[in-house]
Amino acid sequence: MKRFHVHVHVTDLAQNIAFYSKMFGAEPARVESDYAKWMLEDPAVNFAISTRGHGHTGVDHVGIQVDNAADLQALKTQAQAADLSLIDEGATTCCYAKSDKHWIVDPQGLPWEHFQTLGTIPVFREGEPAQPSEASACCTPKVTGKPIGIPVKSSCC
Repeated sequence: MKRFHVHVHVTDLAQNIAFYSKMFGAEPARVESDYAKWMLEDPAVNFAISTRGHGHTGVDHVGIQVDNAADLQALKTQAQAADLSLIDEGATTCCYAKSDKHWIVDPQGLPWEHFQTLGTIPVFREGEPAQPSEASACCTPKVTGKPIGIPVKSSCC
């Protein structure tokens, strides 16, 4: 199974947990002091929020989560065959999880994460400073010269 993934930076975690819990009709599958995640079946989405945007709110990145290594390899092969610039992280830790992942970046600078979750960890990212104020933002790749976040706007589609 493949699951769509969206990660949004928010300023008030509790307020947003309450909002999204009402909107989804479900409580988060995981809640930390700076992070919450819903693993929804209908629609099949891994929706995460965090306060790690350092003042920037809005969509941080999107992605596709897969259940097995074969599906992850198929996404990687497809990206390489299409000559998309690929950032291969391989085995890594981020967002309270151990994962195998790679990234592609769209023409607007929006990172797309392709990943398989392999397990959970008790911290946002292994090897991070103990003080949350010194911790990094989300685990998206650094893209030079292009915006990463997409701010939330009150305009129509």
